Amino acid sequence: MSHDHDERPPLTPEQIEAALNPPPGRTGGDLVIETLRGLGATTVFGLPGQHALGIFDALRRSPLSYVGLRVENNAGFAADAYGRITGEAAPLLLSTGPGALTSLAALQEAAAASAPVLAISSQVPAAGLGGGRHGYLHELRDQQASFRDIVKSVHLVRTASQIPSAIAAAWESALTAPHGPVWVEIPEDVLSAETVLPVVTAPDATPREVPARPELIAVAAHLLSHARRPAIVAGGGVVRSDASGKLRALAERIDAPVVTTYGGKGAFPWNHPLSLRSWIEDRHTTDFLEDADVLLVVGSGLGELSSNYHTFAPRGRIVQIEADVGKLEANHPALGIHADARDALAELLDAVAPRTDPTAAARVAELLDRVRERIDAQGRTLEQHLLAEIRRALPDTSPSFWDMTILSYWAWAAFDARRPNTMHSAQGSGGLGYAFPGALGAATADPATPVLAVSGDGGAMYSLAELATARQYDLPVTWLIVDDGGYGILRAYMDASFGATTATELARPDFVALAESFGVPAVRTDPETLGDDLAAALARPGPSVVVLPAVLEMFEPTHQ
Repeated sequence: MSHDHDERPPLTPEQIEAALNPPPGRTGGDLVIETLRGLGATTVFGLPGQHALGIFDALRRSPLSYVGLRVENNAGFAADAYGRITGEAAPLLLSTGPGALTSLAALQEAAAASAPVLAISSQVPAAGLGGGRHGYLHELRDQQASFRDIVKSVHLVRTASQIPSAIAAAWESALTAPHGPVWVEIPEDVLSAETVLPVVTAPDATPREVPARPELIAVAAHLLSHARRPAIVAGGGVVRSDASGKLRALAERIDAPVVTTYGGKGAFPWNHPLSLRSWIEDRHTTDFLEDADVLLVVGSGLGELSSNYHTFAPRGRIVQIEADVGKLEANHPALGIHADARDALAELLDAVAPRTDPTAAARVAELLDRVRERIDAQGRTLEQHLLAEIRRALPDTSPSFWDMTILSYWAWAAFDARRPNTMHSAQGSGGLGYAFPGALGAATADPATPVLAVSGDGGAMYSLAELATARQYDLPVTWLIVDDGGYGILRAYMDASFGATTATELARPDFVALAESFGVPAVRTDPETLGDDLAAALARPGPSVVVLPAVLEMFEPTHQ
């Protein structure tokens, strides 16, 4: 879409007078906060640091809500989750050097999951820029270089007058499909220096549209209308673009079975007659998708997990709708349609001819029976029981956040998310420590709804400091810690690959006592009482911890 700035109404005499006589005592930091307010931000995340104090001083004078976490990476995870839940750009305020760099893993996950995070970092004073070794605290030769390979866009500020435009451009970038993290860098002296610039009111930052080419929609509609065995893979792009309703309508119109990727959990109803659910790491599902003569892939790049570790070898035609142009045909040749999932699905709905397949639901049911038989034959009853108890305890409207732990790997395939945009994990980049700070970000977005976080003891150690954050802001997050005494999934991988394990066994604290030392109620549970203990914790105001000592096993892979 084009931006027609001439449509703005002229300033009133009062507005002109206010612009000519701005309030005294404002700094570059005030311009940052005023711009965020003008863009519609209500909440910011972050940590203060010496070079960023100008922003935080301005924050004190504003109505923006601030949630301060204890580690920058965790603050990034919280902002990521806030962005996923709300669909809004989540400001993340960081200091220079170590503070900024500590957020990198969180920004990588935001990039992988298309979460709109607006990271604003300070920089050493302008006199220290240019690559020389001036000896400033936190100095890096080229701080922005650490972020260019991760974020969608980098926006550099060197004078106060550049602040509003840089932040507005970053905001637009973060919210243009595919959503993602962006980086703004402002020197310390620019943030702290007084300014006589007018108060920022309404910056223009309308996200750009990513429309589908009509001739490609026409071809895709023809292929789907005349397919004998169409199928659909729904990825995280369906969730990010709020396209679940359009997806269901299209699937029902053409009688196409739908499998959701791990990032697309909840994009299609779990118990729908056309739902293949999420068993994408199962050879039966892979075979089913390979047999489709037309496979519609929406909001997925068919990456490592979604292709059953690149064993997927389609025999039919692929139609791929993807907002991230870098993912189009990255793994398989396709009719690649660069577009936002919601808009493209709406256009397909208008163009496709209805088709009926009386065998579709039966083929789906047969596949799910075969998957169930394979899993049941492995004797993993404990793991399935735990997922059922979590599902029973968790309200349908409550989001859940899952760390990289064995129970989460099960949940990706076997957990019914019930609703779109309610199940989240760090499987995009695969880093540890996402679940608890992510849950805190979601609870910040909606403090009236309880949130569940699930971690192993290894992943929990990344986030223990945030028990203080949960208590300080009284956030309704229940943290389930599955304590198996180590990095359980790495233990399983090493044992399977080498017949022995190294560096997987961990000393860890008494998680119940530790949580209680933060003033957070905690209980030690077991598989029989887990459901009741979780339900009680989720119903309790504020944060809670539930510790489950258990050694779990993965289901057997089918890609080897």
